[in-house]
Order: sequence, then C-alpha cells, then structure tokens
Amino acid sequence: MKTIKIGVIGCGGIANGKHMPAQKRNPMSEMVAFCDIIRERAEKACKEYGTSESKVYTDYRELLKDKSIDAVLVLTPNCSHCEITVAALEAGKHVLCEKPMAMNYAQAKEMIAARDKAGKVLTIGYQNRYRNDSLYLKKLAKTDQFGEIYYAEAIAIRRRAVPTWGVFIDKEKQGGGPLIDIGTHALDLTLFMMNNYEPAYCVGKTFHKLNKQTETGNIWGDWDTEKFSAEDSAFGFVVMKNGAVIYLKSSWALNMADPIEAVTTICGEKAGADMLDGLRINTILAGKQVMIKPDLSSGAVAFFEGSGGDAPEDKEAATFLNAVMGKGELYVTAEQAAVVTHILEGIYESEKTGKPYYFTAN
Repeated sequence: MKTIKIGVIGCGGIANGKHMPAQKRNPMSEMVAFCDIIRERAEKACKEYGTSESKVYTDYRELLKDKSIDAVLVLTPNCSHCEITVAALEAGKHVLCEKPMAMNYAQAKEMIAARDKAGKVLTIGYQNRYRNDSLYLKKLAKTDQFGEIYYAEAIAIRRRAVPTWGVFIDKEKQGGGPLIDIGTHALDLTLFMMNNYEPAYCVGKTFHKLNKQTETGNIWGDWDTEKFSAEDSAFGFVVMKNGAVIYLKSSWALNMADPIEAVTTICGEKAGADMLDGLRINTILAGKQVMIKPDLSSGAVAFFEGSGGDAPEDKEAATFLNAVMGKGELYVTAEQAAVVTHILEGIYESEKTGKPYYFTAN
C-alpha cells in the first residue's frame, strides 16, 4: 500500500496531543518533515514521530519546496491558518488544517478558492464529529428520526479551564477566546446534525468579567492577566434562513457548576436528542415521554478504512488520508467549516456593533 508523505507545520500542543500520534498509528501515513518556529520543538517531534530521513524546518516555505511531500498538517495559531494553507495548496499539497478554519469568512473563502485552483483535498480538524455518540446521532438525523430540527443548543462551557500556554489567550493571534476555540466545535456539531448551513442573522455578546482576576482556581494554573486579551465567555443566538434557531454558549471561565464541552442539543418535530449525560434520545412512545440511551460501547464504523485506532483523531486522520488517495469522501468539508467561521465572525461583529449581524449571499 502506498504511503502518504506528510509534512507537519506547527509542532505544539495540538500536534503532539492529537495529530502526530494519530498519523503515526496509521499505516498509510509517513511523516517526513516537521516545521516549527521553535527549532527544538520540531526536532523533538522529528525524533518521536519521524524516520531517520525526516527533515526539520523553521520556515514552512522551505518545507513546501519539497516535492516529495504529498500533504501537510497546518497546526499553527489561528492567525496563520489561511496564509499557510493557501501556500501549501499552491505548492500542490493536500491540507488538513486545524480548527477553526480561519480568522474570518473572507480568509475561509480564500482557502476554498486556492483548493479549487489547485485541485487538492482540504479539510478542517473538527474531530468531535468522529466520536461514537456523534456518529450515531448523525445516523439518526440522516434517517429522519427527528424530523425538521428547528431548535438547537451548541454548548462548550468550562468552569475554570483557561489554556495558559501558547497564544490561546491572545486575541490578536487567535481571533478570540473560547468562542473561536471550543465554541467552534459545538457549533460545528450542531450545524452538522441539523444539516443546515444557511444562517440569516445572529446576535452575540462576549464578556471579559473574569480574565483580570487572580487566584483563579484554573486547572492549568493562574493565567497571566496582562496577556489575557480574549474574552472569557461568549454567547450567540443564530437564526437560520428556514427559521430554525441555535443558542451557542461558550466559556473558558464561568461560575457554572456543571461544565460540559463540545456537545449539542437538537429538537425536531418527531424527537430530540442531547449529549448532556451521554447521548439521550427524547421522544414519545405510546403516548408517554421516553428517554433512550443507546449503548455505544461496541461496533465500528466501516468507512474509516485503515484508521490505526478507534479514537476520533484516528478516524479523522484515516478519512483525510483516504480522500488524498481517492478512496473516499471527506467527512468535514471546507464549505461546512467556512459557515462555522462565518457565524463565529458574525457573533463577534454583533458584539462590536451592538446590533444583529446579517449574513449576505456572498
């Protein structure tokens, strides 16, 4: 079996915690190049995940000159997703870019245009779609078990879990805080289950209530109040063109007792579902209210060929590699991810103006 030669751009936390282990477990993948602005990180990644012939770079442009590389993983801060992805596509590489797709919708469209011109594969790292509960919920939605889904909640609430490393709390480099970091996962799941990517308008509100506090109780230690320029919580209300609504809740720090992250609640004409205590299907049987909790402890999903493992990141890697080989379709399309980015941008813009943000046809 042919292997896909991978270049890794960005060797920080998400690379080590998710992508590089998954790629190493996959027999279709061979990581041949590692790039990071901190050379020591790239060297460490090369030693742990590369081969004796793998190369190390500090400039992604030099990595992209290597014609033997088939695909790249863009695992850098949000502010550089568009720049590096476009350059990689123009260099003839397939791309898996970490979420969120871009800082704004204009950048997302630029990435899609570059993909179309290059004729290459582009996907975005929304690995929560590959969880067993998400896969089963999507199967139910596709078979019309819920009917028209007209109300949903996208939830990504942390009580005190502000990421204190890297540039997460830097608004300029990340584009925002929990909304663009973890709220993006919840929104992606929700839109995917609704199969609705046509927003009409949204209203948003962000808060900076806790980010200047000390003795925070944060699970990763106190944050640097001077560097914490992003919001600590954000909320949005989205109205879709067909009248359906989504309430999006996100926080890194919020005085709420029951944190829960990257989950969705959907309500349709026939039934509803939530992920608040495992996956629960809420319906009526013989005139009585019934809650069904599916047993998701066994069974595999056949189309994730050669995944190398059953974790969501393994399925994500396998789907990308299969698409590169022309053996399967993407599970996360760039067009879907662009709508997620557009809605996030709309919520931030609504906060700035104090008015609803209306989505235009472009």
